[in-house]
Amino acid sequence: MRIIVIGGGVAGAASALALRSVGAEVTVYEAYRDPAGDVGSFLSLAANGLRGLELLGCLGAVQRAGVDVPRQRMWSAGGHLIGDVARGRRAEDDLHSVTLLRGRLVEALREAAAAAGAEFRLGERLTAASQDADAAAVEFASGRRDSADLVVGADGIWSVMRGAVDAGAPRPEYAGLYTVSGIAEGVAVEPGAFNMTFGRNGAFIHLAAEDGEVWWAAQIAEPVEPDRDGLSDEAWLRRTAGLYRGEAEASRIIASTVRLHRPAVHHVLDEVTTWHRGRIVLVGDAAHPVGAGQGASMAIEDAIALAEAVRTGADLGSALDAYAAQRKPRIKRLLGTDEDHRNRKRAGPVKRRLSAVMMRIFVPLFYEKATGWLYDYRPVLETRSSAAR
Repeated sequence: MRIIVIGGGVAGAASALALRSVGAEVTVYEAYRDPAGDVGSFLSLAANGLRGLELLGCLGAVQRAGVDVPRQRMWSAGGHLIGDVARGRRAEDDLHSVTLLRGRLVEALREAAAAAGAEFRLGERLTAASQDADAAAVEFASGRRDSADLVVGADGIWSVMRGAVDAGAPRPEYAGLYTVSGIAEGVAVEPGAFNMTFGRNGAFIHLAAEDGEVWWAAQIAEPVEPDRDGLSDEAWLRRTAGLYRGEAEASRIIASTVRLHRPAVHHVLDEVTTWHRGRIVLVGDAAHPVGAGQGASMAIEDAIALAEAVRTGADLGSALDAYAAQRKPRIKRLLGTDEDHRNRKRAGPVKRRLSAVMMRIFVPLFYEKATGWLYDYRPVLETRSSAAR
């Protein structure tokens, strides 16, 4: 089977690697010249995503590219510890969560996919997609055209491929949150913990990274979408420092910032009911943007599930049906969790204080039971090499 993947980010590179492992011929088209590079801030992979990487043969490369983070600590705005739990896993699981820069994850996945035989064509922006009974076709701004047995839409929350699957598919809307993130130096932070403070103006995340750096992100509740290009880095930093001036730890870290990432605006998408049509299928954020620190892990799970469905399906239609049937219930449950997290981050100061009180009770007693279903997931993929063994 010849397969085209649209998008060379986490979902696209993981899909290319998974599909190559079951013998498909794969070409990846990516709009940017470098889909890794300095794009975005840091992200985390929990045990479920890491098991997927292990299955794809690149777990070690990703672990080396990131920071081992065994613990998660939640703090009130006043600096009181709300809870200290295993990060992204059950307590007995020795597969620790990894936090790394998004570009490094993309790079590791892309290198593994290319080594497995996937072809990457960069700087090709999709303009149109169509299909008939025999093939799916794509066109690009450069004038290039291509066709394949299957086209995988891995082109993110602003997906063009989503419209090719369903012309009436929903469009993203501003979620009432934006994130300012950066790198600080010269400030002491205990390693091995992912710290989340439920601040008065939004959640503040920080962790000790490599070479003495501290990575931080301020998830700020704002009802009106900000103009990301309207302020300089210095102005964004001053604005963020002002919002967290009453919180000692956040203020200390923000004041030590040496590099700021471009602010990111959060968007939500109504449920995408149609994930595939004919010879086109959606994966990752194109099908289901999720938060709760699971965006990358869900994209990796999708990639593996799609490859296994293609390998075992009697025909393409039944394979894509099986893929959607497996993934949709899990994604729907996660989206409910994601909405709960987003509501806590958008809540006002009074509701945040009340939430912190409730969490002091909930986290020690129920947190692991409430999240265990997410981290227990074990993907299945029989590759050509494993079948030979």
